[in-house]
Amino acid sequence: MRFPRFLLAAALAATGLAHGATPLGQYNIDTGKISVSGLSSGGFMANQLGIAYSSTFMGVGIFAAGPYNCAGLNNYTACMYNASISTSQLSAMQASIDSYSSSGAIDPKSNIANQKIFIFVGTSDYTVGPNPTDALQTQYLNNGVPAGSISYVKRSGAAHVLPTDFDSTGNNACSSSTSPYISNCGYDGAGAALTQIYGTLSPRNNAPAAANYIEFDQTPYTASNPGMARTGWLYVPASCASGTQCKLHVVLHGCQQSTDKIGDKFVRNTGFSRWADTNNIVLLFPQTKVDNNTHPTTKSGSLANANACWDWIGWYGNDFAQKSGTQMAAIKAMVDRIASGAGSGGGGTPPPTGSVLPAPTGLSLSGATATSMDLSWGAVSGASGYNVYRNGNKANALMVYSTSYTDAALASSTTYSWAVRAVDANGVEGDASAAVSGTTLAGSVPAGTCTTASNYAHTQAGRAYQQGGYTYANGSGQNMGLWNVFVTTTLKQTGPNYYVIGTCP
Repeated sequence: MRFPRFLLAAALAATGLAHGATPLGQYNIDTGKISVSGLSSGGFMANQLGIAYSSTFMGVGIFAAGPYNCAGLNNYTACMYNASISTSQLSAMQASIDSYSSSGAIDPKSNIANQKIFIFVGTSDYTVGPNPTDALQTQYLNNGVPAGSISYVKRSGAAHVLPTDFDSTGNNACSSSTSPYISNCGYDGAGAALTQIYGTLSPRNNAPAAANYIEFDQTPYTASNPGMARTGWLYVPASCASGTQCKLHVVLHGCQQSTDKIGDKFVRNTGFSRWADTNNIVLLFPQTKVDNNTHPTTKSGSLANANACWDWIGWYGNDFAQKSGTQMAAIKAMVDRIASGAGSGGGGTPPPTGSVLPAPTGLSLSGATATSMDLSWGAVSGASGYNVYRNGNKANALMVYSTSYTDAALASSTTYSWAVRAVDANGVEGDASAAVSGTTLAGSVPAGTCTTASNYAHTQAGRAYQQGGYTYANGSGQNMGLWNVFVTTTLKQTGPNYYVIGTCP
């Protein structure tokens, strides 16, 4: 028996099993345009993913990291701290690539030669340093990547950081290797990496919409790995949310950059979303977490993963750099899920004829108020109902059975983008309609104004947030109860983005 999603979520919340994050979405992805980049341990992981899954990743960006399987054959300290990596060490790493390729532990190594590669290191980076990145470049050349397909940047004076060309609150200086390891170095690292991988880009948007950042549940993909967090993040441009075929880029943070260390700074402040927003790129930001348990490694003894690093030394198994590695497989599973939406395929391939319902046409907006917008669209033959998406997120809790919908509890003077998908009798969504944008009317909410709505609606409107299956009022943090459409709460606004549970006279 098929249960509506909102009933299942309510049941999970009631039993304490809900995670308070949305399931990972499916999008229309050009599977020939999937790439990955990362900093430090994320850079090592990006290299591992690119080599192990070379049939999936057409481009790899590596900020401050060394060659493949370096720590699988040496103590990890021999792969960083500006250690010189000898020709014999590189030969041993190449032998592992050759062996893994022959056995099927990684994809055929011949794919590597077709990848676009970006490498960055700062001359004042003493955590990894130029010697390991020099060896990384040599490794790619040895595997047939043409010199013209490699962009190798050594930035004078830059430390162990993800470089940007703009200031963000709390960033460290470019010359300092300190948290959050994100710095205005006068160099747009995200833009440089994406340009090397995808070619000329459209100008970036320096104010990407906050609603396009989506926290999702990682647990279905991680196999309970103790080094991976419960939730990860996506950035989904409105165009991608509404069905446009998009590229997919995985962005991997470094040690001490996970959300349990620096919040969402790596997700929002590294510049990737600025470029993704105007170039039809979905971004996946998987997340690690602190793991203070001690794990045996082959070459580096028994170690804890207290800095929430990606596994590039074998904390979670000797196969850490192969397709079967726990964290490797988790990220690949997330990539496969994202790239499984209707229309996904190489080179803009459309979905097979008749495989899904067609997109609704004629979507239009009317009746704007300070807090709502009316939508209407043409009927789709064979549809059992419809789902409405606002800024890439499902807006309706229950299926819409008519061809109109009022999206309420919106913020005033705010621009939103909507799209609609038809749903067939089996609950399968069809293609998304063309997106339509509209702006709510101006309106003031004086202190003391109350709003009564379901806890689900409060979070959708930005008056509250959900965590662990429960709803909390913005500002006061008061627990409003289970996060679902059944629990109704009155919130009283007493200041800018500050709400308390109460009533108004």
